[in-house]
Amino acid sequence: MEGVVLLIAVALVFDFVNGWHDSANSIATVVGTKTLTPLQAVLLAGFGNFIAILFFELHVAKTIGKGLVVPAVVDQHVIFGALAGAIVWDVITWYFGIPSSSSHALMGGLAGAALVKAGWGAILVEGWVRPVLFIVLAPLLGLAMGMILMTLVAWLIFLIEPHAPHGAVRSGGRILQVFSSLSYSVGHGGNDAQKTMGIITALLVAVGWQATYDPPLWVIFSCQAAMALGTVAGGWRIVRTLGTKLCDLKVPAGISAEAGGAATLFGASMLGIPVSTTHTITGAIAGAGSVWYRRLSAVQWGIVPRIVCAWVLTIPASAAVAAAVYRLSRGISF
Repeated sequence: MEGVVLLIAVALVFDFVNGWHDSANSIATVVGTKTLTPLQAVLLAGFGNFIAILFFELHVAKTIGKGLVVPAVVDQHVIFGALAGAIVWDVITWYFGIPSSSSHALMGGLAGAALVKAGWGAILVEGWVRPVLFIVLAPLLGLAMGMILMTLVAWLIFLIEPHAPHGAVRSGGRILQVFSSLSYSVGHGGNDAQKTMGIITALLVAVGWQATYDPPLWVIFSCQAAMALGTVAGGWRIVRTLGTKLCDLKVPAGISAEAGGAATLFGASMLGIPVSTTHTITGAIAGAGSVWYRRLSAVQWGIVPRIVCAWVLTIPASAAVAAAVYRLSRGISF
């Protein structure tokens, strides 16, 4: 009993770390454009993370809970290894200010622990096809949506104020960015918080506390709350990378990046695909920034290899940590 409660607490710690690590995804653009102060931005993002429960069915939670590894393989030690692998990778990438995927870290951790326990037969290959495909597709979709929306917004600005200086934005534009930032936070909470719901529900099934993979209400609310609190805590090193180092965004580009990223996340969540909110917003920022400044060189492509390297390493690195923790934890009684 106490061991299961402890594991649930560790899962909520991961959810908090996920929000803390990924808060940059929701607030970097709105802070970078100076539309909101950092405190205002994290409070808005935390609110968006929490209310995401009102907008999405729990398809992503079920994908994580029973769609990636054989359910019979999952036990307390596998869950502990998965969470440890994800938390360690999130802390490492936060320390170096690298925007990486908490989602893929959790997936990698789950796979690493399951592999050590039961070998390759523990992996449900068909369940990995769409999530792995979206490692590439998420930033590309974000890039495309950012470019398309930035083009539309630029034309709209020209039609409304044809003689306005480039980059001049009235208060209405900043109000619109508040809503676009909120929409991205809702998309973030709707996809990412469900991953922890799936892990906790898998644990409850494994120990016989419930029979189905439908997250109970207390799990739903506790996961949304933990992510929201983590987002409010903020991972400022990554905010600087996305908000200013990747591209110096102006308000119209910020609106386009946030709205484009939100549209991508909403679609993925409705399809039950766990995607990286980090990959998505990075692509959207690059797309919107390159169109706004009318040149690809507006994006600081020099830091992209470092970001992509972290993306490539996330699943194997978190899997390796999870595998080691699983081996060590077998002497522990949960």
